[in-house]
Amino acid sequence: MTEPAVLHTTADHVLSLTLNRPETLNALAPAQRDEIIRLLSEASASAKVRAVVLTGTGRGFCAGADLRATAATTAAATAATTTATTSARVAGDVARTLRTGAQRLIAAVLDCEKPVIAAVNGTAAGLGAHLAWACDLVLAAESARFIEVFVRRGLVPDAGGAYLLPRLVGPQRAKELMFFGDALTATDAERMGLVNRVVPDADLDKTARAWAERLATGPTRALALTKQLVNASLDTDRATAFAAEAAAQEINMTTADAEEGVRSFVERRSPKYRGH
Repeated sequence: MTEPAVLHTTADHVLSLTLNRPETLNALAPAQRDEIIRLLSEASASAKVRAVVLTGTGRGFCAGADLRATAATTAAATAATTTATTSARVAGDVARTLRTGAQRLIAAVLDCEKPVIAAVNGTAAGLGAHLAWACDLVLAAESARFIEVFVRRGLVPDAGGAYLLPRLVGPQRAKELMFFGDALTATDAERMGLVNRVVPDADLDKTARAWAERLATGPTRALALTKQLVNASLDTDRATAFAAEAAAQEINMTTADAEEGVRSFVERRSPKYRGH
């Protein structure tokens, strides 16, 4: 029996998503990508999920988009819709593929209402690197490598790379990574601020689990609003950011967790958050 291309389990309010095509270094096929988007969307709406961990099996976290699978899917769709009087390619096909594919995946991570941790266990290239950097926290095994592989193929960076990287490391560093396409070690990625922490390979799963369980016992709605504020702050002016902050605090103060946080402070005890 063939194993699923995306493994997923939920325990102790932590959703674990594991890319499971080790023979391709977990290169993402369209069906696999769509499954991750679906699971992240469901996680946002589920009271059973309060944190998410994303990782891969084998030597690769994610080697990017599976171009062979993508090409096969595109060819099948084209064959189904093309007549003898039309050409095989329609203007805008590539842009549409990106909008409905890789960009939609990155947006699903950024928009997920639960904190998402990337546990990068090996090579993260192209889309795979951007998938990791879209996560809220990034843990990397010592053997992990990050590669802006697009230039090696004569391509423009996609999957939100030109949006994410300058915001994480600044435009000059972003251009250096994208212009040369050199492999970046986990240690160098941590030094540049792309990774929160580098751990021995054997400790990656344990550390990711500990971080996720800690987040899963936190004030879930406050974390979601905090994530939204931080992500939006990079694209807005101070007045708008301050207004959003005030609105978020107003909303959050209606939650049971906010009430518990204040009460526990007054009573000088540790809070017990329930996620709502």
